Amino acid sequence: MFHVQKITALDLPELAPYRTMRRPLEHERQGIFVAEGEKVVRRLLESRFEVVSVLLPEKHLEAFRPLLEARPEKLTVYLADKKLLESLIGFSMYQGQLAVGKIPPPASLDDILSKNPKPLLLVAVDALTSAENLGALVRNCVAFGVQALIVGETSSSPFLRRAVRNSMGTILQLPVVELAKLGQRHLFTTKPHTTAQTLVECLKDLRARGVRCVAAHPHANGKTLSQADFSGDCCIVFGSEGDGISAPVLEACDEAVAIPMPPTVDSLNVGAAAAVFLYEIARQRKKLEAQKYCNAGIIR
Repeated sequence: MFHVQKITALDLPELAPYRTMRRPLEHERQGIFVAEGEKVVRRLLESRFEVVSVLLPEKHLEAFRPLLEARPEKLTVYLADKKLLESLIGFSMYQGQLAVGKIPPPASLDDILSKNPKPLLLVAVDALTSAENLGALVRNCVAFGVQALIVGETSSSPFLRRAVRNSMGTILQLPVVELAKLGQRHLFTTKPHTTAQTLVECLKDLRARGVRCVAAHPHANGKTLSQADFSGDCCIVFGSEGDGISAPVLEACDEAVAIPMPPTVDSLNVGAAAAVFLYEIARQRKKLEAQKYCNAGIIR
């Protein structure tokens, strides 16, 4: 059920999340995020995430009506002139659709490890602070079948507005484990009465459970991507473009693997690096699966 309310100003208290879009840390502390653009808003309305409100030009209401009518919660759809919406961002908007959703509780690592099919494929990020790059990485994760994203305590939240936008809303399809950041992030339970608050602790816990942790590191000693074995349960760790993976996180991994590149190129953008890594993992696993069926005399 939804209620329509036309507005000519943005001063209603309920519209505060839209007025404060440029203060994403406030949203994070409130446990909310802003979806921006037609495709992202549509994916939010199609998801199981709780939707707080929607803000869009009146001409788009009918296109969204079926999705709005299917929502289980009572929400308000605010209709505004496009120029008023553009004042929120400060530049001309091509689409003008916005919505506020609630960040869900963190995914359970126990559930991720026990309920997903094997071999497991997880991704972790260390000190990745660019929301745009994190969003691109999330999109690649969903495209290549990653089962969960582990966000290190020094990384940005994947629910920042620009991260959600750059993921094209695919963050709504990916289980996320956010580690504690300055006491404001969620904690996740790895074992009864035990909480891991750092990525290093998390990687050690994964290794104890038989998950191989592989650092995507441009200066790996000799081992390149095609030489690595991704047939078993694994977690691929990506770092920031500037400093890469921190020394403690690197030490907590089983091994480091590099994408082969000429010496004139230091590294790839983390989104591009993730696409290359995850494609190679998918290629290896598909080849192994095909070989398994071939050996069994089954043609697929």
